[in-house]
Parts: sequence; structure tokens; C-alpha cells
Amino acid sequence: MRYWLRWVVPRLGERTAELIEAPLMLAVTIVAARWVVRRLAVPAVVPQRLGMGLTGLGLLLVAELVVVLLVRGLTVNEYIASRDSVSGTVYLALLAVFAVMPLLIGRR
Repeated sequence: MRYWLRWVVPRLGERTAELIEAPLMLAVTIVAARWVVRRLAVPAVVPQRLGMGLTGLGLLLVAELVVVLLVRGLTVNEYIASRDSVSGTVYLALLAVFAVMPLLIGRR
């Protein structure tokens, strides 16, 4: 668990802490997508930008599964069952936004 969540969760609850984190993660997603698109000079072509986002999403999900399976010692089903329905839905929406953000960045 991220350090700041260890301080916030006992005071506000897990759902509220994760919902507070969501806009911060959206901001990081926007900044990172903008930086990577500019750094790699990815053309504003839908297949390339969407492919970039989906590749990033795949890498993110692999990293998350490694943490869940190896570090936390949970199965995928246990992890999904442990997610809060509200903050979990927001998390899934953020994953979708993460995947399409390179496509949305820099559209003029």
C-alpha cells in the first residue's frame, strides 16, 4: 500500500482514500502520456497512439498482477473480491482512460 494511504485509510476509510487518490492518478496519467508522446515523437495517428496506450496498459496490468500474486500472496479472484465496488469501478475507469490517454493527448 502506498505510504500516504497508510496515513489516510485509518482516518477516512479505504474507499475514501482510494477515491482521493483517483484524481491524482489521472493527473499523473495525463502528464506521463504527454511526456512519452512528445519524447518518442509518436505521430497523431489513431492506431499508433492507441497501440501505445494498450501496450502501456498491458505492462501496468502485468506489474499489478506480479504485486498481487507474489508480494501480497493473493489469487486473482481474491484480489478482485477484495476491491471495493465503488473505488474499484473508478479504478477500472481510470485504466480505460490510461489506455486511451496517448490518443487524447495533443489533439488539436
